Amino acid sequence: MPDHDLEDGFVIVRNDEGQYSVWWQDRPVPAGWATVGEPGSREACLDRIAELWTDMRPVSVRTHVDAGG
Repeated sequence: MPDHDLEDGFVIVRNDEGQYSVWWQDRPVPAGWATVGEPGSREACLDRIAELWTDMRPVSVRTHVDAGG
């Protein structure tokens, strides 16, 4: 495992299902994911994800349930 500094160099990424993750700023974002916000520490990114990701269900599940499925 590479020796990454946990205090800096991370970004938040989100996929089309509305799921969030922390990713290394110096690596290409995986296909299907997009960067959200500004780079920061791993902890700061995790704190921001906790604020943003209030419904853990994927978008497709929420849509299905909301439609009465």
